[in-house]
Formats: sequence, structure tokens, C-alpha cells
Amino acid sequence: MCNLYSNTIPADAMRHLFDVAVERDRLGNAEPLPAIYPKHMAPIVRKDEDGARELVSLSWGFRTTKKSKKTGAILQPNAWNNARDDKVLKSGLWKFSFEERRCLVPASSFCEAQGRNPATYHWFALKGAEARPPFALAGMWQISRYEGKDGPEEVAAYTMITTSANDVVRPIHPQRMPVILSPHDYEQWLDGDAEDAFALLKPYEGDMEIVRSGVGEKSDGAG
Repeated sequence: MCNLYSNTIPADAMRHLFDVAVERDRLGNAEPLPAIYPKHMAPIVRKDEDGARELVSLSWGFRTTKKSKKTGAILQPNAWNNARDDKVLKSGLWKFSFEERRCLVPASSFCEAQGRNPATYHWFALKGAEARPPFALAGMWQISRYEGKDGPEEVAAYTMITTSANDVVRPIHPQRMPVILSPHDYEQWLDGDAEDAFALLKPYEGDMEIVRSGVGEKSDGAG
């Protein structure tokens, strides 16, 4: 979890919400993304080399080399799309990115599946005057370097951080949910030290609701 979310926020709205200057919007012609899966490209907000916020499109999921246990052959790399809050300062996969390369992950909703064969998909969004109020998930990014079938490869990738489920998510997914950051915490998340950022990793306390449910509901096109 979470393996599926949406971002149908227009580019100009993302720039306004996350205080990104027009000239630092690197998205190009950003299209609505009603279903974002691991290894898909999607927008994030991060600090550029000058310390200013920029909008860029990265691939979801840190990559690591994966080999066949039977043959040792190189397989498609693992994509680590979630990082547990209790691991970000301990695990070698996450620690340096958490300390040095945090980002905001713009979103309109996120999905949790319940049951199997068939699974029921539940989409969670914030409550508000508009259909899908935009929000940001706590994330971090890196240049993932790994072994591919044709040799060393790299990809600019991001991941999102999960925490304990709140009262809305818990009946569907009892253990975890993505960390949703309040707008007044964006600066602390991007600019604070690791201790300041870690203090923000907690279940969302604002108003949320399930906005779409059903077997096969793998896309949230409402915007």
C-alpha cells in the first residue's frame, strides 16, 4: 500500500498551491492522471539546485537490482513505491533521501484494494467545496542506480511515505495510509531538518471520505 493514486490537478493550480514559479514548471503539457501506478511518471514538487521549488515529472518507486533466485539472471528492477515512517531514518534505502531529498507528491485521491478475486477498490479524497480538493503526500526522491538486463541503468524516481491508518482508512486498510501533509507544513517538510520532517509523519486528522468504490474501479477520473 499505497499502489495506486490519482492527480487530476491542472498545472496552474499545482503551481499556485505549491508556490512554484511559472519558469520552474518543468512538466510541459501536463495531462490529468486518473490512475498512477508504480513505475508511472507523475509530478512532484522538490527543491532545485538554487533552493527554489520546481515541478518535475519523475517515476514512482525507487529502483533496486533484482536477480532470479534460481538462475541469477537480471530481472526487471524492484520498484519501492512506499516507505514506512518507522524505517525512513534507519533503512539504507531511505535514510539519505529522507535527510536530503524530500518532496511533495501532488494528489487528488488515493486507492486501497480490499479483498481478492475480485478486489473492491476504494478511493479516498479530502472533503471540500470542490469534487477533489488537491493535497500533497509526503515523499522523497533519488536517482536510482541499478543493474538492468543490458548493464547499469538509472532513473529519477520518487516514493511516498506511509504511516498508521486513520479512522476513515482503517476499516478498509487497517495498517497503513499515505502521509497527507497540511499546506502550512509544506515549508517544514521541504526545508526543515530530518527531525522537523519526521514530526510530520502522522495519520491525517482532517476531513476525508470514500469517493468511489467498486470491483474494477482502478481509475478516479472525477476532478
